[in-house]
Amino acid sequence: MKKATTWMLTAMMFFFATVTRAQYVPPTPDYSDTTMWVTLDGDTLGTGADVFYVVSTWEEDWTTADGKVCHYADVWNPTHRAHMAIEMNRAAAYMSHGNRFYAPFYRHTTIDAWLTQNEDTLNNRLHLAMTDVCDAFDLFQKQRDKSRPLIIAGFSQGGRAVVELLKHISDETYGQLAAAYVMGYKVTPGDTASCHRIRPAKGEGDTGVTICYNTVKDVKYVKPVIAGSCFAINPVNWRTDATPAVLHDSITVTLSPEHHVLVVKGYSGSEYPPYKGFINVGDIHSCEPWLYSECLERNFGVRAKAWIRARGQQNIRNLE
Repeated sequence: MKKATTWMLTAMMFFFATVTRAQYVPPTPDYSDTTMWVTLDGDTLGTGADVFYVVSTWEEDWTTADGKVCHYADVWNPTHRAHMAIEMNRAAAYMSHGNRFYAPFYRHTTIDAWLTQNEDTLNNRLHLAMTDVCDAFDLFQKQRDKSRPLIIAGFSQGGRAVVELLKHISDETYGQLAAAYVMGYKVTPGDTASCHRIRPAKGEGDTGVTICYNTVKDVKYVKPVIAGSCFAINPVNWRTDATPAVLHDSITVTLSPEHHVLVVKGYSGSEYPPYKGFINVGDIHSCEPWLYSECLERNFGVRAKAWIRARGQQNIRNLE
């Protein structure tokens, strides 16, 4: 019996060692290298915000030439960067209007982790990705002009990164925050309990707040792993109640205060085909940064200006 037990332990150790060896983790990004960023300066007047944007998930699990499985994007792989850059450039096209836009490439965990819909698996694999984002943000924050309003935004896995950044930043940095935008991801009661910097937006122009929303065709399509949020706001009318808003003359967007999601009517989302039976199946996950882009672009300006006004008033009070 003792020999059998010893053999089983040895076999288990060999198995786990083999699994560990069979996995590949890409090299760490160097955020002092401009290759690691997409940037765009659209602030011709020097009066806008600094926007830090975090891209969503673009890669599936892949295998190296020597047969190792990788659960992460490789920022040094030109193809992986090109994939992420599609979204980053598209976001920059409207988020940079009147602002300076910065988006880092990072070792985001692959879609395969999300397909498990297992929170433990996700949390384990997201640790590396979120470490990259925090490292990129720290360098960005160190180098930027602190007199400018700060906007943090992200979509899907990037939305998770926004939540983690709010936990990561100092209260001093939080004082520079015009707003944080969690698009297509959730904020949980645990998040709000553990971080006083996560405060839900109540309207169009409050600052230092978090904007969170997810879009579905019906509340029955809410996927808790992505959209199980404890608060939300309608980015079309900036209401937190069920008052409907009309977008593009034909789309009705109504917030469900009970489920904290946006329910849309008059929009099929057909340009976003279902993916492996997981996303875009009753929900319209892939639309989040694009369907409301005009609303978001305007709101970036509204909140940045509100932050600048509030800072000016504070400076006057400090002089009195």
